[in-house]
Amino acid sequence: MRALVCETLGPINTHSVKEIADPTPGKGQVAISVKACGVNFADTLIVQGLYQEKPDTPFVPGAEVAGEVLALGEGVKGVEIGQRVIALVSTGGFAEIALANAATLIPLPEGIAFTDAAAFTIAYGTSHVALETRARLKSGETLMINGASGGVGLTAVEIGKQMGATVIGLASTEEKRELVRSRGADHVFDVADPELRDKVKALGGADVGYDVIGGDAFNTMLRCMNFEGRLLTVGYASGEIPKVPANLLLVKNIAVVGVYWGSYARHNPGVMMGSLLTLMGWLKEGKLQPHVSDIVPLAEATKGLEALATRKSVGKVVIQP
Repeated sequence: MRALVCETLGPINTHSVKEIADPTPGKGQVAISVKACGVNFADTLIVQGLYQEKPDTPFVPGAEVAGEVLALGEGVKGVEIGQRVIALVSTGGFAEIALANAATLIPLPEGIAFTDAAAFTIAYGTSHVALETRARLKSGETLMINGASGGVGLTAVEIGKQMGATVIGLASTEEKRELVRSRGADHVFDVADPELRDKVKALGGADVGYDVIGGDAFNTMLRCMNFEGRLLTVGYASGEIPKVPANLLLVKNIAVVGVYWGSYARHNPGVMMGSLLTLMGWLKEGKLQPHVSDIVPLAEATKGLEALATRKSVGKVVIQP
């Protein structure tokens, strides 16, 4: 099969697509014919050796796939050859065939495109666990999202509205801000606006903040939080990890809350699977609409990674073998 192989950790453009042996499913695993694989910011870091988890090389990156079951490993029951599924894999997604734990497969209903399904699991899962489990967002509260036009940020806009919140979206260009408006945000501002704090305060402030960018905007968001506000730190696409002035937390009883969705697979998988089942229900009901901005062939997989790493993409990038 063909796959994007990371033989040594390094710059994104140093990795290439090669032919390697087809993987064979082990006990409790299935082999999936990959029809699409979502690209996540973590993938851009993993191949460079900048992520908190470093797979042994060589490896194939890619963590969320959508496709059809190709083969069953020993002991697998309740799964059929040819079944349409979504799967989370630790590595191996940017390939024509990937292995997945059969117990974590999510059936994919007919009528949902593989490209939409590959854009679904991690982005929507992150935002739902962040807002439902970590922030305990309530209907009627105000949610402020930095990086609202990105693959994860857009899902936070949708889920925030689904949960009954008033949503404030922050984005860096007019094109991105227009997209955020079109996805349902109630108010949209330039993240670099020097009057951002005053504008948010004029709206009544924010009860929950959702930040995937980091950098200076994080502290601006912190100053926009209401009494007992919860500011979620989800990622650092700017490359700058913010330092929190603790005195601001004390004065208004603000909580800064970390969100690492992947750790729920190890520490509390029930939260993750329950969340995904809720989200799949919303998807089938048409309440969620994944925004795929770029579909990139496997041969050009590094271009998809670079689009995300340089923050040029709007919405979700998907690799299609």
